[in-house]
Amino acid sequence: MSANSIPSLLPNGPGHQFVLYGDSCSGVPGALHEDTFAAVNSVLRRLDPPPEFILFPGDEIIGLTADPKALRAQWRHWFEHEMGWLDRQETPLWHTTGNHTTYDEMSEQVFREVLQLPANGPAGQEGLSYWVRRDDLLLVFVHTLWTGLGGEGHVETEWLEATLKSHSDARHKIVLGHHPVFPINGFSGSYQREIGPDYTNRFWDILVEAEVLAYVCSHILAFDIQIHRGVLQLCTAGAGTAHRMPEGVEYLHCIQAALDAASFRYQVVDTAGIVREWLEWPFKPADPEAWQDLSLGIHPAGFTGPMNNDRIIELRIKGLMPETAHAPAQTFFSAFNPGSIEPFWLGVRGPRQTLTLILGRDPGRSPHYWFGPDLAPGRPFDVDIALHAGMGPGGILYRMHGDERWSSFDGASATGLERLVWPTHWSVGHAQGGATHRAFMGDGLQVRIAAAK
Repeated sequence: MSANSIPSLLPNGPGHQFVLYGDSCSGVPGALHEDTFAAVNSVLRRLDPPPEFILFPGDEIIGLTADPKALRAQWRHWFEHEMGWLDRQETPLWHTTGNHTTYDEMSEQVFREVLQLPANGPAGQEGLSYWVRRDDLLLVFVHTLWTGLGGEGHVETEWLEATLKSHSDARHKIVLGHHPVFPINGFSGSYQREIGPDYTNRFWDILVEAEVLAYVCSHILAFDIQIHRGVLQLCTAGAGTAHRMPEGVEYLHCIQAALDAASFRYQVVDTAGIVREWLEWPFKPADPEAWQDLSLGIHPAGFTGPMNNDRIIELRIKGLMPETAHAPAQTFFSAFNPGSIEPFWLGVRGPRQTLTLILGRDPGRSPHYWFGPDLAPGRPFDVDIALHAGMGPGGILYRMHGDERWSSFDGASATGLERLVWPTHWSVGHAQGGATHRAFMGDGLQVRIAAAK
């Protein structure tokens, strides 16, 4: 390994190690994104050992031209010059379609001709949707803007379901498509920024039922990780497109990942070769002896300090909701410094009594909100909460106790808990202003807390 090398994560035992990156929007000599794409590739080429294969979820070239000759020329430049360093026989490179590359019937046909991907997809989508099997790993690539269904945001689901069922013996399953299913960083728009609502529920149900590890996408120019009913949504769109969503927060990157029987691990590497984010999933739960039972009222904080990438806080909250829905805010747990608005508040709000986390990280700036499930009047509840700074805005997680599947709260922020500094006091059952201030109106509230690291 040379001094300039970047150590790759490797599986612990049999497994796979690979790279994911997408959205370079290049293919034109001297154009805006050529240098930025080259900068990402220079980092990828420093990985040691190199990846076994590469997954690219769309928008390799700028495309969006009515001239098929110009489109083919972009693909030639991308493969022969910008990616000419890669031996694709030694390191397979698999692609999804994208809105810059398959935006009409002509571009779909050019995509088929140029990329020559497996023709095992559904009727009419040969070479656009397909699957690849590598030992115990199944990779399924879906076309999230098929002209046969209506274009951008439209995706077939019957073939996807059948393909996953026919490979039910695969230990690991990853599905890839260009468009996200769930909004990222607050950027949302059906049939444009994510797949349309006519497909969302069925599409995700299929992934959950098949116990898919992750859905990998790009399109929103960011890195993002979130989870819904136990299935990760991983967005990587930092391969070179010079714009960011939002600017100043997101960065150009590639993801190097390792997968084995025990876990999925990744590191997100920027163009300076710095690992900016990382994750091991599933995360290691807190030691049973680390749990604290908190009574109603104010307590000195059991821990303070920065919420770094490796720090995971778990809460278990149970009780009985009030018989009648109570719209004003009701506190389960908050953390505060006396005399200041609490930077961390967790409870229920609104006529549907929606589980809500409010994060106020910057004095004088509006707080950020995350929303979980509604808790029904007069019903008992028992919910696990995990606060994982290493997952960014997707790292505010919940599950009903006894269910092993985590889900991310819904939010519209581009950052999460990573900048939170835990305050000096905790409050249970009411906010710091006194026993009646934003008090829980139900019965039997119990709060337990533990720091996993």
